[in-house]
Amino acid sequence: MLFVVLAAVWGSAFTAIKAGLSYFPPVLFAAFRYDLAGVIMLGYAAYATNRWRPRGREEWVVVGIGGVFLIAAYHALLFVGEQGTTSAAAAIVVSLSPILTTAFARGLLPDERLTPVGVAGLLVGFVGVVILSDPDPSNLTDSRTISLFLIFLATCAFALGSVLTRRQETALPIETMEAWSMVLGAALMHGASFGLAESAAEIEWTAEAILALFYLAVVASAIGFLIYFDLLDRLGPIEINLVSYAAPIAAAVTGLIVLGETPTVATAAGFGCILCGFALIKRRAIRSRLF
Repeated sequence: MLFVVLAAVWGSAFTAIKAGLSYFPPVLFAAFRYDLAGVIMLGYAAYATNRWRPRGREEWVVVGIGGVFLIAAYHALLFVGEQGTTSAAAAIVVSLSPILTTAFARGLLPDERLTPVGVAGLLVGFVGVVILSDPDPSNLTDSRTISLFLIFLATCAFALGSVLTRRQETALPIETMEAWSMVLGAALMHGASFGLAESAAEIEWTAEAILALFYLAVVASAIGFLIYFDLLDRLGPIEINLVSYAAPIAAAVTGLIVLGETPTVATAAGFGCILCGFALIKRRAIRSRLF
């Protein structure tokens, strides 16, 4: 049941982002989201763990990686990119994350290599993104193609950050790492927002804007990550990765209901290719779980 709840919450977050972008500058919107989520998670880390703040260089390095890649780079690029595409399309590109995480892990860890079948899975996943973006060779700079490319870069940042944090062996509780990464990431996004000349004066403080911000900060980020931690501990990384493939369904449904976004054939075909790529790369782990 919690798996379904998490998929619904994280999938519908793409719709909340799209809705909120009508009222907020994109990077400032992402920064506000993690201002609130970071404070909530710090409180939870203080309550639920024996250490609410990092100690020593190694632990602050992990926080730095999380803040730069998992929070700031991922969300700034995602929020900017989602201005030019649908909630479902954004969620499908982000579902490449487990595939890219595996590819980065194989590339950065010398003892691990992708097999020929694994390489095929990686290529099938990339084909899915190409089908989804449906680029026009005569105009590769149209807004939709650029938006999907930015979301792809966001997914690369998240996948790389996931691998880099795993390489750092520390005793820092994951809740504490996430909380401080959110705080750092929010600060970095405020800096980026200032550099992009975004202004709080551009914000339209409507009921819809406040609802979108509240949903993303409290439901999708704070509550969503708490569910994620619980499921990661109980199910392990393979099953939890499958949330990435259930989330686009929730994004498509909520996008249709809330924003009137209609999924296309290319959307479904791209999603199918990415799901097949994941199955090829993780075939042994999936088989061991099923049989």
